Amino acid sequence: MDAIAVPSGKKIYFASDNHLGAPSSAASLPREKKFVRWLDHIRKDAAAVFLLGDLFDFWFEYNSVVPRGFTRTLGKLAELTDSGIPVYYFVGNHDLWMRGYFEAELNIPVFHKPKSFRLNDKQFYIGHGDGLGPGDNGFKRMKKVFTNPAAKWAFRWLHPDLGVRIAQYFSVKNRLISGSEDVTFLGEDKEWLVQYAKRKLSQQHYDYFVFGHRHLPLDIDLTPTSKYVNLGDWISYFSYGVFDGAFLSLEYFEKDS
Repeated sequence: MDAIAVPSGKKIYFASDNHLGAPSSAASLPREKKFVRWLDHIRKDAAAVFLLGDLFDFWFEYNSVVPRGFTRTLGKLAELTDSGIPVYYFVGNHDLWMRGYFEAELNIPVFHKPKSFRLNDKQFYIGHGDGLGPGDNGFKRMKKVFTNPAAKWAFRWLHPDLGVRIAQYFSVKNRLISGSEDVTFLGEDKEWLVQYAKRKLSQQHYDYFVFGHRHLPLDIDLTPTSKYVNLGDWISYFSYGVFDGAFLSLEYFEKDS
Protein backbone atom coordinates (compact mmCIF):
# COMPACT_ATOMS: atom_id res chain seq x y z
CA MET A 1 0.00 0.00 0.00
CA ASP A 2 1.43 3.37 -1.02
CA ALA A 3 1.51 6.05 1.66
CA ILE A 4 1.34 9.82 1.13
CA ALA A 5 1.76 12.33 3.93
CA VAL A 6 -0.33 15.48 3.62
CA PRO A 7 1.65 18.42 5.04
CA SER A 8 -0.12 21.07 7.06
CA GLY A 9 -1.86 23.53 4.75
CA LYS A 10 -1.79 21.12 1.81
CA LYS A 11 -4.58 19.04 0.25
CA ILE A 12 -5.03 16.09 -2.07
CA TYR A 13 -7.40 16.54 -4.99
CA PHE A 14 -9.46 14.02 -6.97
CA ALA A 15 -11.27 14.41 -10.30
CA SER A 16 -12.76 12.10 -12.91
CA ASP A 17 -14.72 11.81 -16.15
CA ASN A 18 -13.85 14.82 -18.26
CA HIS A 19 -14.51 13.02 -21.57
CA LEU A 20 -12.52 15.59 -23.50
CA GLY A 21 -13.24 15.41 -27.20
CA ALA A 22 -16.95 14.63 -26.75
CA PRO A 23 -19.17 15.31 -28.52
CA SER A 24 -16.50 17.10 -30.59
CA SER A 25 -13.16 18.80 -30.01
CA ALA A 26 -14.72 22.25 -30.47
CA ALA A 27 -17.63 21.51 -28.14
CA SER A 28 -15.41 20.17 -25.37
CA LEU A 29 -12.86 23.01 -25.56
CA PRO A 30 -14.67 25.26 -23.01
CA ARG A 31 -14.75 22.32 -20.58
CA GLU A 32 -11.07 21.67 -21.16
CA LYS A 33 -10.22 25.32 -20.48
CA LYS A 34 -12.27 25.18 -17.28
CA PHE A 35 -10.43 22.05 -16.18
CA VAL A 36 -7.08 23.75 -16.83
CA ARG A 37 -8.23 26.71 -14.73
CA TRP A 38 -9.02 24.24 -11.96
CA LEU A 39 -5.53 22.72 -12.20
CA ASP A 40 -4.10 26.23 -11.90
CA HIS A 41 -6.43 26.92 -8.97
CA ILE A 42 -5.39 23.88 -6.94
CA ARG A 43 -1.65 23.95 -7.59
CA LYS A 44 -1.08 26.48 -4.80
CA ASP A 45 -1.88 23.91 -2.10
CA ALA A 46 -1.92 20.51 -3.86
CA ALA A 47 0.14 17.80 -2.20
CA ALA A 48 -0.98 15.38 -4.93
CA VAL A 49 -3.63 15.02 -7.64
CA PHE A 50 -5.55 11.84 -8.46
CA LEU A 51 -7.28 11.60 -11.85
CA LEU A 52 -9.67 8.67 -11.89
CA GLY A 53 -10.12 8.00 -15.59
CA ASP A 54 -12.00 8.98 -18.71
CA LEU A 55 -10.03 12.20 -19.00
CA PHE A 56 -10.56 11.67 -22.73
CA ASP A 57 -13.65 10.33 -24.46
CA PHE A 58 -11.29 8.19 -26.50
CA TRP A 59 -7.57 7.51 -26.15
CA PHE A 60 -5.53 4.86 -27.95
CA GLU A 61 -1.75 4.77 -28.03
CA TYR A 62 -0.15 3.45 -31.19
CA ASN A 63 3.57 2.70 -31.08
CA SER A 64 4.47 6.24 -32.14
CA VAL A 65 1.12 8.09 -32.33
CA VAL A 66 -1.38 9.39 -29.78
CA PRO A 67 -4.71 11.12 -30.50
CA ARG A 68 -4.50 14.71 -31.63
CA GLY A 69 -5.54 17.52 -29.31
CA PHE A 70 -5.77 18.10 -25.54
CA THR A 71 -2.62 20.24 -25.66
CA ARG A 72 -3.70 22.54 -22.84
CA THR A 73 -4.47 19.66 -20.48
CA LEU A 74 -1.37 17.63 -21.24
CA GLY A 75 0.86 20.70 -20.97
CA LYS A 76 -0.66 21.70 -17.63
CA LEU A 77 -0.25 18.18 -16.22
CA ALA A 78 3.41 18.24 -17.28
CA GLU A 79 3.77 21.63 -15.61
CA LEU A 80 2.38 20.21 -12.35
CA THR A 81 4.67 17.19 -12.27
CA ASP A 82 7.66 19.30 -13.32
CA SER A 83 6.98 21.54 -10.32
CA GLY A 84 7.06 18.54 -7.99
CA ILE A 85 3.33 17.89 -7.55
CA PRO A 86 2.71 14.15 -8.07
CA VAL A 87 -0.19 13.16 -10.30
CA TYR A 88 -1.66 9.64 -10.31
CA TYR A 89 -3.82 8.34 -13.14
CA PHE A 90 -6.32 5.47 -13.12
CA VAL A 91 -7.52 4.40 -16.55
CA GLY A 92 -11.26 4.44 -17.25
CA ASN A 93 -13.37 2.58 -19.74
CA HIS A 94 -12.76 5.23 -22.42
CA ASP A 95 -8.98 5.28 -22.07
CA LEU A 96 -8.15 1.63 -21.47
CA TRP A 97 -5.41 1.64 -24.06
CA MET A 98 -2.72 3.63 -22.27
CA ARG A 99 0.67 2.00 -22.70
CA GLY A 100 3.46 4.31 -21.60
CA TYR A 101 2.85 7.83 -22.92
CA PHE A 102 1.81 9.36 -19.59
CA GLU A 103 4.72 7.74 -17.79
CA ALA A 104 7.35 8.73 -20.38
CA GLU A 105 6.12 12.21 -21.32
CA LEU A 106 4.36 13.47 -18.20
CA ASN A 107 5.98 11.49 -15.37
CA ILE A 108 2.54 10.28 -14.30
CA PRO A 109 2.14 6.69 -13.07
CA VAL A 110 -0.83 4.91 -14.61
CA PHE A 111 -2.88 2.25 -12.85
CA HIS A 112 -5.12 -0.22 -14.66
CA LYS A 113 -6.80 -1.57 -11.52
CA PRO A 114 -8.04 -0.04 -8.25
CA LYS A 115 -5.35 0.50 -5.66
CA SER A 116 -5.08 1.11 -1.92
CA PHE A 117 -3.41 4.24 -0.59
CA ARG A 118 -2.76 5.45 2.93
CA LEU A 119 -3.19 9.23 3.06
CA ASN A 120 -2.07 10.43 6.48
CA ASP A 121 -3.86 8.00 8.79
CA LYS A 122 -6.80 7.27 6.44
CA GLN A 123 -7.14 4.18 4.28
CA PHE A 124 -8.33 4.89 0.71
CA TYR A 125 -9.41 2.48 -1.99
CA ILE A 126 -9.23 4.30 -5.33
CA GLY A 127 -10.17 3.42 -8.91
CA HIS A 128 -12.28 4.44 -11.88
CA GLY A 129 -15.06 2.05 -10.86
CA ASP A 130 -15.92 0.38 -14.17
CA GLY A 131 -16.66 -3.33 -14.12
CA LEU A 132 -16.74 -3.62 -10.34
CA GLY A 133 -19.50 -5.16 -8.29
CA PRO A 134 -22.59 -7.10 -9.33
CA GLY A 135 -23.75 -4.77 -12.14
CA ASP A 136 -22.18 -2.91 -15.08
CA ASN A 137 -22.67 -6.02 -17.18
CA GLY A 138 -22.63 -4.22 -20.52
CA PHE A 139 -19.21 -2.84 -19.87
CA LYS A 140 -17.88 -6.15 -18.56
CA ARG A 141 -18.80 -7.77 -21.87
CA MET A 142 -17.27 -4.96 -23.90
CA LYS A 143 -14.10 -4.94 -21.81
CA LYS A 144 -13.40 -8.55 -22.73
CA VAL A 145 -13.34 -7.46 -26.36
CA PHE A 146 -11.42 -4.21 -25.86
CA THR A 147 -8.70 -5.81 -23.73
CA ASN A 148 -8.33 -8.91 -25.91
CA PRO A 149 -4.73 -8.93 -27.24
CA ALA A 150 -5.86 -10.05 -30.70
CA ALA A 151 -8.46 -7.26 -30.92
CA LYS A 152 -5.93 -4.63 -29.82
CA TRP A 153 -3.37 -5.97 -32.31
CA ALA A 154 -5.89 -5.81 -35.16
CA PHE A 155 -7.03 -2.28 -34.26
CA ARG A 156 -3.45 -1.07 -34.11
CA TRP A 157 -3.02 -1.98 -37.78
CA LEU A 158 -5.70 0.51 -38.79
CA HIS A 159 -4.36 3.88 -39.90
CA PRO A 160 -4.73 6.23 -36.88
CA ASP A 161 -6.98 8.62 -38.84
CA LEU A 162 -9.40 5.77 -39.53
CA GLY A 163 -9.06 4.02 -36.17
CA VAL A 164 -9.64 7.15 -34.10
CA ARG A 165 -12.57 8.22 -36.27
CA ILE A 166 -14.29 4.84 -35.90
CA ALA A 167 -13.68 4.71 -32.15
CA GLN A 168 -14.92 8.27 -31.59
CA TYR A 169 -18.08 7.55 -33.55
CA PHE A 170 -19.00 4.58 -31.37
CA SER A 171 -17.90 6.27 -28.17
CA VAL A 172 -19.92 9.45 -28.70
CA LYS A 173 -22.85 8.42 -30.88
CA ASN A 174 -23.73 4.92 -29.82
CA ARG A 175 -22.49 4.95 -26.21
CA LEU A 176 -21.49 1.29 -26.38
CA ILE A 177 -19.90 1.34 -22.96
CA SER A 178 -21.80 3.89 -20.89
CA GLY A 179 -25.54 4.24 -20.84
CA SER A 180 -28.15 6.67 -19.56
CA GLU A 181 -28.10 4.87 -16.21
CA ASP A 182 -24.74 6.52 -15.56
CA VAL A 183 -26.48 9.80 -14.75
CA THR A 184 -29.35 8.44 -12.66
CA PHE A 185 -29.13 7.61 -8.97
CA LEU A 186 -30.32 4.02 -8.66
CA GLY A 187 -30.90 4.03 -4.92
CA GLU A 188 -28.30 2.90 -2.42
CA ASP A 189 -29.41 -0.73 -2.50
CA LYS A 190 -29.01 -0.83 -6.30
CA GLU A 191 -25.81 1.18 -6.64
CA TRP A 192 -23.39 -1.57 -7.63
CA LEU A 193 -20.31 0.37 -6.52
CA VAL A 194 -21.88 0.74 -3.08
CA GLN A 195 -22.43 -3.01 -2.98
CA TYR A 196 -18.86 -3.58 -4.13
CA ALA A 197 -17.50 -1.29 -1.40
CA LYS A 198 -19.55 -3.03 1.28
CA ARG A 199 -18.19 -6.37 0.13
CA LYS A 200 -14.63 -5.04 0.33
CA LEU A 201 -15.32 -3.75 3.84
CA SER A 202 -16.11 -7.28 4.96
CA GLN A 203 -12.50 -8.16 4.11
CA GLN A 204 -10.64 -5.01 5.18
CA HIS A 205 -11.42 -1.60 6.59
CA TYR A 206 -11.21 1.48 4.38
CA ASP A 207 -12.12 4.97 5.47
CA TYR A 208 -12.92 6.06 1.91
CA PHE A 209 -13.80 4.37 -1.36
CA VAL A 210 -13.27 6.90 -4.15
CA PHE A 211 -14.51 6.18 -7.68
CA GLY A 212 -15.62 7.89 -10.87
CA HIS A 213 -17.50 6.32 -13.80
CA ARG A 214 -21.00 6.98 -12.48
CA HIS A 215 -21.04 10.67 -13.51
CA LEU A 216 -22.85 11.53 -10.29
CA PRO A 217 -21.42 13.29 -7.24
CA LEU A 218 -22.25 10.91 -4.39
CA ASP A 219 -21.24 10.86 -0.73
CA ILE A 220 -22.71 7.82 1.00
CA ASP A 221 -22.06 6.50 4.50
CA LEU A 222 -21.31 2.77 4.36
CA THR A 223 -20.67 2.50 8.11
CA PRO A 224 -20.09 5.12 10.81
CA THR A 225 -16.38 5.09 9.85
CA SER A 226 -16.42 4.41 6.12
CA LYS A 227 -17.70 6.38 3.11
CA TYR A 228 -18.24 5.79 -0.59
CA VAL A 229 -17.55 8.92 -2.65
CA ASN A 230 -18.20 9.23 -6.36
CA LEU A 231 -16.54 12.22 -7.96
CA GLY A 232 -19.23 13.09 -10.52
CA ASP A 233 -17.94 14.52 -13.81
CA TRP A 234 -16.63 17.54 -15.71
CA ILE A 235 -19.56 17.59 -18.14
CA SER A 236 -22.51 18.58 -15.99
CA TYR A 237 -21.24 18.97 -12.43
CA PHE A 238 -17.57 20.06 -12.53
CA SER A 239 -17.23 18.32 -9.19
CA TYR A 240 -14.11 17.09 -7.45
CA GLY A 241 -12.88 15.64 -4.18
CA VAL A 242 -10.70 17.40 -1.61
CA PHE A 243 -8.87 15.61 1.20
CA ASP A 244 -7.51 18.08 3.75
CA GLY A 245 -5.49 15.49 5.65
CA ALA A 246 -8.40 14.48 7.87
CA PHE A 247 -11.63 14.51 5.85
CA LEU A 248 -12.68 14.05 2.22
CA SER A 249 -15.37 16.33 0.81
CA LEU A 250 -16.99 17.03 -2.56
CA GLU A 251 -16.72 20.50 -4.02
CA TYR A 252 -17.74 22.23 -7.26
CA PHE A 253 -15.58 24.46 -9.44
CA GLU A 254 -16.99 27.75 -10.71
CA LYS A 255 -20.44 26.46 -9.82
CA ASP A 256 -22.27 29.65 -10.72
CA SER A 257 -20.34 30.45 -13.90
